[in-house]
Amino acid sequence: MLVVAAAIAAALAYQLLPSSSPTAASSSGLAPTEHHAARGGAVPAMAWPAYGQAAVQIGQSRIQAGPNQHAAPIASVAKVMTAYLVIRDHPLGVGEDGPTITLTDRDVADTDRRSRQRESVVPIVAGEQLTERQALQALLLPSANNIAAVLARWDAGTTAQFVARMNAIARSLGMTRTRYTDPSGYDDRTASTAADQLRVVDEAMRLPAFANIVASSSATLPVAGSVHNTNTLLGRNGFVGVKTGSDKAAGGCFAFRAIRLVHGKRTTITGVVLGQPGYDLIDAGLVAAESMVDTIAGNRAAPGAPQPMHAPGALPRMRARPTTGASATTTEGGNP
Repeated sequence: MLVVAAAIAAALAYQLLPSSSPTAASSSGLAPTEHHAARGGAVPAMAWPAYGQAAVQIGQSRIQAGPNQHAAPIASVAKVMTAYLVIRDHPLGVGEDGPTITLTDRDVADTDRRSRQRESVVPIVAGEQLTERQALQALLLPSANNIAAVLARWDAGTTAQFVARMNAIARSLGMTRTRYTDPSGYDDRTASTAADQLRVVDEAMRLPAFANIVASSSATLPVAGSVHNTNTLLGRNGFVGVKTGSDKAAGGCFAFRAIRLVHGKRTTITGVVLGQPGYDLIDAGLVAAESMVDTIAGNRAAPGAPQPMHAPGALPRMRARPTTGASATTTEGGNP
């Protein structure tokens, strides 16, 4: 049975936790995994995924990067930067809807094109009005590529101008091995490292509206109806976000945050896994992240068993990935 996580409580809970230190240092400032960081120890070697790449930040520690860090496609994890930039430019409080975006014939034509390419989209109609919050929900929960383009044009005038701003923000955060070429991550040339992506994930989670949305298991849109978060770990084993990504080039990707007991202390574990192989790429990313968190916490939970560290007000939720209804479409072959 689907239990909707108490997203507002999760966002407020984050603000009560020790905040991560700024991550705008260059990649040379990454903490080597063999040394202990300020708060939280070194990541055990066994925690790193056997394939792809990963990075993690434990509590207030510096970013710890696993082996094999190299620029690689990141699929829909790119949408973290898109949402971060939109909320920075158009500040949104928890519970606020923000300004209204009116969808056009151009947006519908773009959606139809993406649908034919089997991208991840939500259905829209010309004249439909989405609030900023609803657009961000469509971007971050079912991972709608068409809404990524809508938000980019709404924010910067053109997609090209928005992408230029994405890259400028990346540089300001010290993401030296990152290049964005589109706001959705569908373009395989949008590439980064796990350590670089962790920098923007940490910054985005400092925004209460972002943390609130990614902690939501579902949302209701005017035309698409009920849409569901592709992150099925929410409300389980302490997970409170952040964003999945998957396609053939990128493999399974997942930017995540969990709240767990580490050495008896309530601790945030924030990380990114990229390039995970598997038949179900989304599940591959989720499984790799869950394994990392369990190993770091020193508490390997039995499969499907609830772990006692949930965000305040959030209940454990056990379910398979939802199938979308007729009015909410995420096409296969995209990058949810």
